[in-house]
Amino acid sequence: MGSSLMETQTILNIAFGIAGAFGGWILRVVWSEIKLVQEMQQDLERDVSENYVRKDDYRIDIAEIKGMFNRIMDKLDTKVDKP
Repeated sequence: MGSSLMETQTILNIAFGIAGAFGGWILRVVWSEIKLVQEMQQDLERDVSENYVRKDDYRIDIAEIKGMFNRIMDKLDTKVDKP
């Protein structure tokens, strides 16, 4: 009877050991994927800041273009064509 209990305990120890190892491996894989996603996010943030225009910068530039366009139109309106 004592050896049966010992065998059951050994089997449980092995099962928990395998489950713990598998759980540790899963956690390591998840952790490495999280680190990869964080690196990709940092690269994306860097890329966005270098390659895309912010809204307020865009609005300022468009206002300048509209101002130039209005000045051109005013000059055209005041130009008198000779027949």
